[in-house]
Amino acid sequence: MTDDNEDVLRLAREIADAYRNGNAPPARTRRPIRRNAPARRPGREDGVALGDVLGEMVRNQGWNDRLAASRVFSDWASIVGPEVAQHCKVDHFTDGVVYLETSSTAWAKELKMLAPRLVAKLNEELGDGQVLRIDVRGPQAPSWKKGRRSVKGRGPRDTYG
Repeated sequence: MTDDNEDVLRLAREIADAYRNGNAPPARTRRPIRRNAPARRPGREDGVALGDVLGEMVRNQGWNDRLAASRVFSDWASIVGPEVAQHCKVDHFTDGVVYLETSSTAWAKELKMLAPRLVAKLNEELGDGQVLRIDVRGPQAPSWKKGRRSVKGRGPRDTYG
C-alpha cells in the first residue's frame, strides 16, 4: 500500500474506534495531499456572502439601471399606494417612460394630473433620472374592424349587418 492509502485507512480506523468508545472523532492535524490539485491561495476558501458576490457581478456587468427599472413593476403598489395600484398597472417601462393602463377613464384622467408627482416619487425610489415621464392609457374599447360581419373599408356600421 502507498502512504496515502495507509493514512486514509489509519484515519478511518481512528474515527471508527472513537465512535465505538462514545468519544468524538479526533481532530485532523494535517490535510491529506491530493494529486494534481491546484495550489492553494490564502483566503481562497474563505466564505463570502452570496449577496456580496451577486452585487459585485451586477456592478461589473452594468446591470444597476436595469435592476432599478425592474422595481417599477415589483414595487409599484408600495411606491404609489394601494388605492392607486388597485386601479392601474404598469404595462411596460421603456426608455424612461412608464406606460400605465387604468381600470376606468376617470382614473386615467386622475393619473394624468398626478403624473408629475408620480415621476418625482419614482425617481426618489429608483434613482434620479430613471423615469422621465408617465404615459397613461384608459381601458381599451373592443375593436370592430375584424370579425365575421365586418366589411373591409366600411367600418363599424356593418358589424351587426
